[in-house]
Amino acid sequence: MDQLTRSDMNSTDRTAAPSTNVGFALRRLFRTSEALRGYILLSPTLLTMIIGLAMPLLVLFTLSFWIQEYLDFIRTFSLKNYFDFFHKPIYGKILFKSIRISGLVTLATVLLAYPMAYFIAFRIQRNKLVWLILITVPFWTSYLLRVFAWKIMLGYNGVINSGLKSLGFITEPLAFLLYNPTAVVITLAHAWAAFAILPIYVSLEKIDRSLLEAARDLGENAFMSFVRVTLPLSMPGVIAASLLVFIPTVGDYVTPSLVGGPSGIMIGNIIQSMFGKALNWPLGAAISVMSMLTVTAMICLFLWGTHSFRRRIA
Repeated sequence: MDQLTRSDMNSTDRTAAPSTNVGFALRRLFRTSEALRGYILLSPTLLTMIIGLAMPLLVLFTLSFWIQEYLDFIRTFSLKNYFDFFHKPIYGKILFKSIRISGLVTLATVLLAYPMAYFIAFRIQRNKLVWLILITVPFWTSYLLRVFAWKIMLGYNGVINSGLKSLGFITEPLAFLLYNPTAVVITLAHAWAAFAILPIYVSLEKIDRSLLEAARDLGENAFMSFVRVTLPLSMPGVIAASLLVFIPTVGDYVTPSLVGGPSGIMIGNIIQSMFGKALNWPLGAAISVMSMLTVTAMICLFLWGTHSFRRRIA
């Protein structure tokens, strides 16, 4: 009986030993591997990114190779949607028009945001937080309400036309203020202004003020100090602001549909119509994929250009 008991205990120890050794090895690896600990800490974020970002892109990319007939998907690999994109010039024209409009929006937003960020960073000595909060106050309201507000302001009988007419500057309302790409640029520049001001302000706030004093001591005037010291050091904020404005505005479809009119239509409106009234999801997915690839190429070109510019002025 004792021999049976000892043999059972020995067999139990032998079966438990591998699992114990594996657990000990895992604990030892966790204690010694800093990379593993980092990946485990990042695992919730990585899982969220995979589920919320990578999976929808994978579904969209897969859908772009299908064919839709009426309400049914033909799940066979096909390049028909991409052939339609390249063989119908209207899609490419609207895509590059969207890029041009977004480029103008980005340029206008950064040019308007930089002086405001510079003023808060260098001229405001106290209560900077109050100024930053005041900048974001208009953005506490709905995005649609702000777009409709600009539609009222730019309208035929809107605030701008009524004010100019009452002051005697015009006799007839200006019809070109609304339902054109200019209205889209103005509305989007206002809608994304805060997203450009904040990163530029952070970049300007980190600049060591002693560098500006040293430039002055070396005989540089205020303008050349800005060009040679302040502007190069604030370029990371400018680049971040440009990307934050450019990327989402390329695919915007709400603002063009409300204030753009037929001449202000953008690629986002085409994609929305494909997934909506046209009921051609695979073609809409293909247009989306081509838009993302084009925007990615534009961003890479922009980053390369800004990097070269910073190396030249450094």
